[in-house]
Amino acid sequence: MPELDEYELVRGCLSGSGRAEEALYARYAPRMFFVCLRYARDRAGAEDMLQDGFIRVFDKLGTFRMEGSLEGWIRRIMITTCINHLRKGWVYHEVSVAEEANDHAVMPQALGDMGHDELLRLVQALPDGYRAVFNLYAIEGYGHAEIAAQLGCNEGTSRSQLAKARRALQRGVEQLNSTKRHEGAPSDR
Repeated sequence: MPELDEYELVRGCLSGSGRAEEALYARYAPRMFFVCLRYARDRAGAEDMLQDGFIRVFDKLGTFRMEGSLEGWIRRIMITTCINHLRKGWVYHEVSVAEEANDHAVMPQALGDMGHDELLRLVQALPDGYRAVFNLYAIEGYGHAEIAAQLGCNEGTSRSQLAKARRALQRGVEQLNSTKRHEGAPSDR
């Protein structure tokens, strides 16, 4: 059986074809799992987000207009699902104007020999609010007004959370690089 294009997959799912549903899931789940991993604290959380996200995808598939990218449409649902999971347990710390003024842009640092898994662990270790804003801004390309609307906070909070996320990531990268340098240094005998 030839591979169906995304619109044929949607039509198959809407007509109740289990094979089409399995094919849609198999095609998009690996990429969407990576999206969920960036928002979750761990694999188990990402798996929960992925499962809930695909439940929403199949529930809302009838609203897909067959215009544009199905993957982009699924990705937006996954991001919303991830944010909803995070919202269940996080509290924003509103910042004062003075504190916001003290948040400077963090200069990008060389990632050196840092691997993908190490960087992912650093992002996953961020507090929920920092992680959500960082992903929405740095990875998904949303502006602070959009992030504030999606997360139910003000733009200053979004900016502050991003600056704090960047500082935390920079500290994490520096610690990893320092540890690697010390582990690679010849020992004193």
